[in-house]
Amino acid sequence: QCGRPRFDPWVGKILWRRKWHGRRSIPFKLLGILDVENIPCARDSVLYGSLGSVVAGLGHFLLTSRIRRSCDVGVGGFIVVTLGCWFHCRYNYAKLRIQERLAREGIKNKILYESTHLDPARKQTNGGSSSS
Repeated sequence: QCGRPRFDPWVGKILWRRKWHGRRSIPFKLLGILDVENIPCARDSVLYGSLGSVVAGLGHFLLTSRIRRSCDVGVGGFIVVTLGCWFHCRYNYAKLRIQERLAREGIKNKILYESTHLDPARKQTNGGSSSS
């Protein structure tokens, strides 16, 4: 039994909460090793890989009518599309994490140095008043 979905505006996706037995949440693991709910990019990569597998295998079958070769092309399409989506998504995820870390450090420095003599936004005057 699945809980109601909630929309995360930061990610822009609907996040499904899977609940079993009321309090306990059992993670869904693909092939027993890949936790597709908690690992970023795993779910999308597997879904796009399966779609790529169907498209590649069916397209090859419609062009050549060779069943065994079409299955091989479908498996190859799954591997290529899954790995391509995985690396692309992980690269973007790493870039986002770096940007978040830089923004967090900038906010921390702004809070720390605000209205002190070390504040870079504050303009320093070098005793510019001239006496006549």
